[in-house]
Amino acid sequence: MLNQTATTPESPQINSSTKASQELSTIELAQALAERLTITPDKWHQLKSNRPARAREQAAAALVFLLKDRPEEALARLQQAASWLDRSVSAPPCPDHGLRSAHATRSSK
Repeated sequence: MLNQTATTPESPQINSSTKASQELSTIELAQALAERLTITPDKWHQLKSNRPARAREQAAAALVFLLKDRPEEALARLQQAASWLDRSVSAPPCPDHGLRSAHATRSSK
């Protein structure tokens, strides 16, 4: 007789990541998501103009603030996320490049 394992809605198999997520609080899950979606300094040049990535980063931060009962902060992040998606904001220039060009301008005077 074959030993078959079937996954049905009545008896779902739970994998290790699902078990881990069940042990975390809702805020901890939101914080983990926000950390994962945060654009790190080493990825900033690559993702600074990536509208979906920037919107995801802001929306995840908004969720954390909302769960911490800080609706004003959440709303600001949600509005920023929407602005990335509706193209009403753009990435600022790179701070390092701005410093270099300002320094070069001063040096050439």
